[in-house]
Amino acid sequence: MPDDPPDTPASPMRFSPLAPVLATYRAAFSGLPREIWLLCFTCFVNRAGMMVLPFLTLFLTQDRALGVAAAGRLMAVYGIGSLVGSFAGGWLSDRIGSIRTQQLSLVGAGVGYLTVLLTQDLRWLALVVFLTSVAADAFRPAVMAAVTRRAPAGREGRSLALLRLATNLGMTVGPAVGGFLAGLGYAWLFVADAATCWLAAILLQILLRPRGRVGAEARPAGASARSPWADRPFVLLMVLVFVLASAFFQVFSTLPIHYRAAYHFGESTIGMVLGLNALLVVLFEMVVMHRVERRERLPLIAVGSVLVASGLATLPLGSTLPFALFSTLLWTAGEILSLPLMNALVADRAPAGAQGAYMGAYTMTFSAAFVVAPFAGTWAYEHYGPELLWLGVGLLSIPLLLGCALLRGILRRERQLAMEARGAA
Repeated sequence: MPDDPPDTPASPMRFSPLAPVLATYRAAFSGLPREIWLLCFTCFVNRAGMMVLPFLTLFLTQDRALGVAAAGRLMAVYGIGSLVGSFAGGWLSDRIGSIRTQQLSLVGAGVGYLTVLLTQDLRWLALVVFLTSVAADAFRPAVMAAVTRRAPAGREGRSLALLRLATNLGMTVGPAVGGFLAGLGYAWLFVADAATCWLAAILLQILLRPRGRVGAEARPAGASARSPWADRPFVLLMVLVFVLASAFFQVFSTLPIHYRAAYHFGESTIGMVLGLNALLVVLFEMVVMHRVERRERLPLIAVGSVLVASGLATLPLGSTLPFALFSTLLWTAGEILSLPLMNALVADRAPAGAQGAYMGAYTMTFSAAFVVAPFAGTWAYEHYGPELLWLGVGLLSIPLLLGCALLRGILRRERQLAMEARGAA
């Protein structure tokens, strides 16, 4: 009888500490249709080429030799054009389709950027800046409507979060490349921006060719044409969006001033602290949306709103880099939790055939806050001091909490009445 073979030790199971992390990210990014990815890729190309806007004030003051006040007025004209473009983009998306609207926006914006470069007279320049802003900002509600229409049921939050991710990545690349091109000459900024607009329009035609007759995608037979402004719960939601956005946009206007005056940060440190926000959004937003996509949205929006307001309200309590990073972690966590879920709540609310109008109203609300917030924040900072400004921002969490609770009750009653009506039928 042969000798028994020696015991062979079992191969130890290999465990990588990265395996759970990778599995989490695979789950967060899986289950989204190819069309969603293509739309987000096209948006990335467009936003990566957005080089003019961050340097427009410098172009106007240095290349066109305008005074600071005149440049500020032209930037205000750009903001008004953004409001009009947001409305136009939503309106067109419901009539000719969101893909065609994006293409018109991209082609028109490219033409506009080159026209700005060639225009010298101040009055004509104001008109061209306005029309360029209208064309450029029609893109946002159109791409959001396109993603909303193609998102699988229950995955609207993640689909719109992926769009935000593509936008943030693009906006990270654009200013960096724009700074290099501006060093070579401002003309290169406008040419590059126009070229990437047209490239994105071509990609849409190749990758997501509009299907069927004009308007077929936008308004199916029998679809509701309800105006978002006649939808009272939606209007209440827009009030909450405006309040939250007005608090959040202090990050881009008053916060750098406060970092310089109270924290004594230089430009590189300010850029590093704000860059942490972008890094955290890119790393964690999709994962968070995956974890919460089946949960009720409004309570999470309320928590996120409080984190945004309280994160900014803590600023007067410290003056060191670690404290600034702590504050950034708070308000960034609030941004990650609230803004994508607000996007998803708008998508939930929009009836078939009116997604463009609803997304247009939503982006208009953000544009309005972006116009109001810098003026209000810097005025309060100058007249009342940073402590009262940031305390006021923190107190905005009270109407945000109350508004979320009120809207939650309204939507619950609305669902209950709808169920009772179906039961009676």
